[in-house]
Amino acid sequence: MDVRLSERLETVVSFVIPGSSVADVGTDHGYVPIALVRRGLAKHVLAMDLREGPLARAREHMKRCGLDGQIELRLSDGVSALAAGEADTVIAAGMGGELIMRILQDGRRLWDTVAHWILSPQSEWEKVRVYLQENGFAIIDEKMLAEDGKYYVVMDVMRGEMEPLGMAQAVYGPCLIRRRDPVLLEFLKREEHVLSQILSGLAGQTGKGASARRLALAERLACVRRLLGEW
Repeated sequence: MDVRLSERLETVVSFVIPGSSVADVGTDHGYVPIALVRRGLAKHVLAMDLREGPLARAREHMKRCGLDGQIELRLSDGVSALAAGEADTVIAAGMGGELIMRILQDGRRLWDTVAHWILSPQSEWEKVRVYLQENGFAIIDEKMLAEDGKYYVVMDVMRGEMEPLGMAQAVYGPCLIRRRDPVLLEFLKREEHVLSQILSGLAGQTGKGASARRLALAERLACVRRLLGEW
């Protein structure tokens, strides 16, 4: 079976340190564990999911790839079924930011044994970055990519202190800004257009709620324009 990863999942795999013991949370089709074993990047891989259906699909894909028995599959709500010491790397990709933060919070008992977290939240990037900083995590690297008209980020995270995040860093990523990431530049240009359009639409609205929203959007737009001006 030929398993081709999307650019996002290729980025996830690229952040795995060779020789790691990996737990892939929300494994879905099992493509990331398959790639890790085929490429010899991990010494042990756990494919975990909340539901039996995805695990059954992953098991079938692994069997068709000739990897039956080489990857352990486990039913788990987040990292609830992961014991301390079983993995030094946890992948949580393809889920909302709130869920990723819940997985991290529920896995506090693992923070001393899991050295490396690879996170790809599909939403609420700002909240995730702030949560990481407030809880003693550092974003070592980050990549933004565009696929099928959507933008994604993949965060390479380890325990450690991170420089305080200003608004721009929290919203758009300190590593991406520092590196002048070309995909981030494309995203910022789109953000400027979208925010300008929304503000124009709110121009005639009155009331406390509309005023507060205009103020928040204007602040975000000023942040975007400041970043674009520094590019």
